[in-house]
Amino acid sequence: MAQTAVEKITQAHLVEGPKRPLRSGDYVTIRPHHVMTHDNTAAVMKKFRGLGATASHDPRQPVFTLDHDIQNRSQANLDKYSAVEAFAAELGIDFHPAGMGIGHQVMVERGYVEPGSFVVASDSHSNMYGALGAIGTPVVRTDAAAIWATGEFWWQIPRTVQVVLCGSLRPGVTGKDIILTLCGLYHDGEVLNAAVEFAGPGAATLTIDDRFTISNMTTEWGALVGWFPVDDVTLSYLRSRRAALGDALGSRLSDQDIQRWEADPPRPDTDATYAARIQLDLDSVTPHVTGPDTVHTMTPLAEMAGRRVAIHKAYIVSCVNSRLSDLESAAAVLDGKAVADGVELYVAAASREVQEAAQESGAWQTLANAGAQFLPPGCGPCIGLGAGLLEPGQVGISATNRNFKGRMGSRDAQCYLASPLVVAASAAAGIICGPDDHTRTTSERHHEDLPSHGADSTEPVEILDGFPARLSGRLVHLPADNLNTDGIYGKDYTYREDMSPDDMARVVMENYDPAFASEAKPGDILVSGWNFGTGSSREQAVTALQAAGVAMVIAGSFSQTYLRNAFNNGFLCIECPDLVAQLRLDHAQGITAGKRTIISDQPLEIDFAASLATWKDEAVRFTPMGTVPQSLVVAGGIENLVRNKL
Repeated sequence: MAQTAVEKITQAHLVEGPKRPLRSGDYVTIRPHHVMTHDNTAAVMKKFRGLGATASHDPRQPVFTLDHDIQNRSQANLDKYSAVEAFAAELGIDFHPAGMGIGHQVMVERGYVEPGSFVVASDSHSNMYGALGAIGTPVVRTDAAAIWATGEFWWQIPRTVQVVLCGSLRPGVTGKDIILTLCGLYHDGEVLNAAVEFAGPGAATLTIDDRFTISNMTTEWGALVGWFPVDDVTLSYLRSRRAALGDALGSRLSDQDIQRWEADPPRPDTDATYAARIQLDLDSVTPHVTGPDTVHTMTPLAEMAGRRVAIHKAYIVSCVNSRLSDLESAAAVLDGKAVADGVELYVAAASREVQEAAQESGAWQTLANAGAQFLPPGCGPCIGLGAGLLEPGQVGISATNRNFKGRMGSRDAQCYLASPLVVAASAAAGIICGPDDHTRTTSERHHEDLPSHGADSTEPVEILDGFPARLSGRLVHLPADNLNTDGIYGKDYTYREDMSPDDMARVVMENYDPAFASEAKPGDILVSGWNFGTGSSREQAVTALQAAGVAMVIAGSFSQTYLRNAFNNGFLCIECPDLVAQLRLDHAQGITAGKRTIISDQPLEIDFAASLATWKDEAVRFTPMGTVPQSLVVAGGIENLVRNKL
C-alpha cells in the first residue's frame, strides 16, 4: 500500500503496531532516533527516578540542552543546572550547557537530526526538525522519561495534509511570511493535529533557514509535524555541518550517510493518499503581520503600515527567526540607521555559533551601532523570561513564533509577529512598517479535502488479557467543540496539592457545566465534539474524570496532548466522528436550547474487538484500539508499563 513520508518514516522506526503497512490513525510504539529535553530535564529526572530506572536504555538517544531560563542567575537555578549536568555525566548522555544555544538549533547544528529519522523533544517546537526531512514532533515529560528508560514511546499516526508550494518568493518576502500567510488563511482546523508534508516546485526554491522557520511554526498552525523533502538544499546544509564540525560530530552525519540520502532520499510514494491538499502560490505571498495576540489574524504589511501602529519594543529572538540569515537581513535594514527614540530592540542569536558567525560577518556590530540590546544565545522574552518583557500598555513587534496574550510579558500589552526584516524596519521607524513598499495583496485559499485512508476500522482487533472486549455505560453528551482543559479542571485547583480524588470529582467540569459533577455517575461514557482537551497540558484534566468514575471519553478528535496524558494515565479515549455527528442530530433541540450536558436514557455499547459503538440500535465504527493503547490501559498508565518492562 502506498504511504506518505510520515507513514514510511514511522514504519522504519516501528517497535510494535499493526502487522501491515502503517496508516494514519494507527497506534504504534516507536523507537525515536533522539529525544531532547531542555530546562525541563530536571522535572523529567524526577519522573525517571520515580520509575525505578537507574540507567538510560541507550545513552546516545537523549540530548540535554539548557536554554530556557539562562538569564536567571539565582542560586536555585544554578543548582538545578548543575544537577542536570551531573546527571548527564552519570548516565553518559550528551549535555549542552546554558549559552550553547536554543535546544532545537543545537539539535540541527550538531547533527542530531538526520533525513528520515524520527526525533522528538519535550517541547512544542520539535516540528522544526522536519526541515531536514525528519519527523520532528513533541512529547510530554512522562514520555521523555519513558524513552530514557526503555528507548520507546507510543504514538498515534496523524492524518497527513499535503501543502503544495508553487512559484517562488518575491524580493523582501521570507519564509516567515509564508507560514504567517498559511496561519492566517487556514485557521479553521484544516491542519489541526495533522502532519504537514510540503511538496511542489516552490519548496525547492526555499533556503534551509526558510524551511526551519516554516517547519518550526507549523506548531502554531496547529500541526504535529512539518516535513520538507530532502533535496540539494538539505544535502548542502548537512555537508556544511560536516565540514564545520568534523570529528566533533562523531558518527553523526557521516559522508557515507550523506551520499546515501543523496542516492535515496526519504520521500512519500508517488500515489500516497493524503487527508487534504492545500496549494500556495509563492509569487502571491507578500509580507504580512499577524496579531495582536493571535497568529490567525493577519494583515498585509502595506495595510498595517498605513495604520501607523506605534511600538515600544522589538524582538529578533527565539528558535524560529534568529539564525545568521535573519540577523544579517535585519542588519542590512538597520545599516546606517538607529533604533527610534522610545523603542527598545532586543536581539539574541539562536546559538553561540550563530552569534560568532554574525560577529565575524559584521552584522552583530551593525546591529550594535543601531542601538540593539543583546541577550545571550537562548530563549528569553519569547517565553516571558529574562530581560525586555512587554509591560502593561506596551506594543511589541516580534520575529518570534508566538504572540499569545501574556506570552511575552503583561497580559495588558499587545504583540504582533513579523519577519526580521519588518521587525528591524519597525524598530527604526517607531511604527510597524517594512523596509520597502509592498502592494496590499493576500494569497487566495486553495484547500481540498481528499478521501480518507486511515486505520481500517473493519479489521479484527486482538484483545489483551485484562482489557475489556466490550463496555456499556450511560451516554453523557457534552455537545461542544474545543472543550478545553480549564473547562474540565479549572486553574484554581491545578496547582493545589491538597486536592484528594473526591475533591477533584466534585469540581470536574466546573468551568464548563457547574451541574456536571452532581449529575455524573461512575461508569458514564462521555461523548464530546472536536478537539477535546485543547489548551494547557495539565494532567488533572484526565485524572479528575477518572476520579469521577467516568469510564471513557469519545470525541470527534482530541488534542494530542490530552490524548497522550489520557493514555499515559491509563484512561480510555476513542475517536468516533460518526457518533458525534449522530448525536448532534438527535440532540439538536437540546443543543439549540443551550444545554451543556445531555444525558441519554439509552446506554452506549462499545465493542472493542469489532471497533463498533452502538446507540439506539445504530452502530458506527471508531478508530481501532490495538495492542499499544490497550497495554497502557491494562497497566494503568505509562509509568506502570515502564516499571513492568524494567
